[in-house]
Amino acid sequence: MVFVADDARNLAVRVPDPVGLVLLANTFSGVPDKTALACAVSGVLASGGRFAVVSWYPLPREQNRVLGEPREPTTEMRLSPEQTVASVEPAGFALEGQVNLPPYQYVAAFA
Repeated sequence: MVFVADDARNLAVRVPDPVGLVLLANTFSGVPDKTALACAVSGVLASGGRFAVVSWYPLPREQNRVLGEPREPTTEMRLSPEQTVASVEPAGFALEGQVNLPPYQYVAAFA
């Protein structure tokens, strides 16, 4: 297993060989062209590979407190699971499942 931290626009350069899983955690909501990113992810996945997105439920930021402080991102940037699916499926993915990560987040898994 190899973990890569980089700008998602460099995905194909940083991941030259097909991979079984691409995981984006707490960043998908800030991507300007989410479907284009999902297409880039599709391009680096091995046959049968998966794409997982961890994201914040679209609750007011002020309700998401850790150590007494509101957590990022801003309320306006938060995506519902349905919005995440609507951004990823046009890239050829199908929602495989969703898992709640109480109290504030979810994972959407795509095949």
